[in-house]
Amino acid sequence: QVQLVESGGGSVQAGESLRLSCVASGLTFGMYGLGWFRQAPGKEREFVGSINRSSGTIGFADSVKGRFTISRDNAKNTGYLQMNNLKAEDTAVYYCALRTYWKDTYVYWGQGTQVTVSS
Repeated sequence: QVQLVESGGGSVQAGESLRLSCVASGLTFGMYGLGWFRQAPGKEREFVGSINRSSGTIGFADSVKGRFTISRDNAKNTGYLQMNNLKAEDTAVYYCALRTYWKDTYVYWGQGTQVTVSS
């Protein structure tokens, strides 16, 4: 069965860094684009950033540009979201998702990992 598992979330102080991981199983990870999303309490889910199959970044939300980076290791079936200089506004549940290119939609989603940033 297909499964995406996020990890690495936690509680940190503003200005600190955190790296999230997304481990995929049950599929060929390298065939999919990787996206990261987040949802804060009372807000809609928002796009954070994405990376394509050849590790080229597709884009980032303006709110995280210059602070967050995305990478992937297809041999380990793992994607990453490196978050630097965290702000209180970054507090949210973070989700990874996989996107197809034959149909440009995110079709697999993880359960999410909580990131809490205290100012």
